[in-house]
Amino acid sequence: VHGVKGYDFNEGLNYDKLLDSLATTGFQASNISKAEQLIKNMLQWRLSHEPIQENEDEEFKQQSVRENTKCTIYLGYTSNLVSSGLREIIRYLCQHKLVDIVVTTAGGVEEDFIKCLAPTYLGEFDLNDSELRQNFINRIGNLLVPNTNYCVFEDWVGPIFEEMYLEQKQKGTIFSPSSIIKRLGEKINNCLLYTSDAADDLLCVDLGGRRIIKKK
Repeated sequence: VHGVKGYDFNEGLNYDKLLDSLATTGFQASNISKAEQLIKNMLQWRLSHEPIQENEDEEFKQQSVRENTKCTIYLGYTSNLVSSGLREIIRYLCQHKLVDIVVTTAGGVEEDFIKCLAPTYLGEFDLNDSELRQNFINRIGNLLVPNTNYCVFEDWVGPIFEEMYLEQKQKGTIFSPSSIIKRLGEKINNCLLYTSDAADDLLCVDLGGRRIIKKK
């Protein structure tokens, strides 16, 4: 049992100590501390931390292999998270290879490209949806998305799909969901996630949770 004690800012700002102090702060801060520890465990774990099992493959009985075998980390998110500022955090995690597999919806992909083409705005949770609709504005929580954002996206993506359709008809190219995403990323050339080197290093992308689509 730990005593309750918060962070003392009189000692200056030390992010490591601040995060450590959440464990004894109480309320939801303690749960944030538990989540932080789980993330640390995932990043630090190696197979060499575990005893060798009799039924393990011979390859995984080698110490060098065990020391380099890490957790496979999945990152799952829905489209509304990409609409928010969490999008930049998702980009950072992929860019710095802190996740291996992305599990998202088609909307999670679409919203990311839309934010490359047009901005989303901050509003309020209690805005009148009928009035917003009359002004051609959509609300996602306290985020506001003009209808024109979706029009811009459709105008941009339509010709690309036509080009891909012709390539499929003429060359027999088969496009998987992940290869479609990659092509769109190459075309837009400024999207935070899909044109980063990290996206190419991801093991796979899973759209809608139905199947894993290998990228390589």
